[in-house]
Amino acid sequence: MEFETYFPIWNKLTAIQKQKISGSAVERTVKKGTMLHNGSMDCTGLLIVRRGQLRAYILSDAGREISLYRLSDLDICLFSASCILHSIQFEVTIEAEKETDLIVIPAEVYKGILEESAPAANFTNEIMASRFSEVMWLLEQILWKSFDRRLAGFLLEEAALEGTDSLKITHEIIGSHLGNPREVVTRMLRYFQSEGMVRLSRGAVEITDPEKLRRISNE
Repeated sequence: MEFETYFPIWNKLTAIQKQKISGSAVERTVKKGTMLHNGSMDCTGLLIVRRGQLRAYILSDAGREISLYRLSDLDICLFSASCILHSIQFEVTIEAEKETDLIVIPAEVYKGILEESAPAANFTNEIMASRFSEVMWLLEQILWKSFDRRLAGFLLEEAALEGTDSLKITHEIIGSHLGNPREVVTRMLRYFQSEGMVRLSRGAVEITDPEKLRRISNE
């Protein structure tokens, strides 16, 4: 495993610290839909995405999901090691959106290195700050941005991630990402279709006018 690819501070660790990480880390491949972490009581360990895509989301008491952020190649997931992050007070669930190759570093190993390595602690704080910024951006979208703009932006983001304008995605899954009921998603998608921006079929949404969606998203 080439850890220097994932840790910019790898060469700032001692030989013993490097050995602890490389000696305890395991490689794992998970299928799409696999639940990797579920709440603060679950301490899976530090997850490094070698290839694939993960989704971090929260679940309301009513069972409604909303995506916080996604992780793709070379990203590091800290919330899966929430037992070493004492300031985290909310429940985060992490699942694989695609088949994903991971490196898993046990939480107790990484915690020990954080306690003795200032570069590792600073690097971890930078990741936390980045994730916090993403969550704050999401909060701003929910509070201040209308649903049509959020949905338009989501469809464009999905198209960029998948590399195609023909998206294999259900209205229910879109609602899970955006935190809205399926019925609300369906009504807005039908409006988009009536305006010539998308074409709907069973389990799929095809973007037919990305420029118009982009204008709505940026209004």
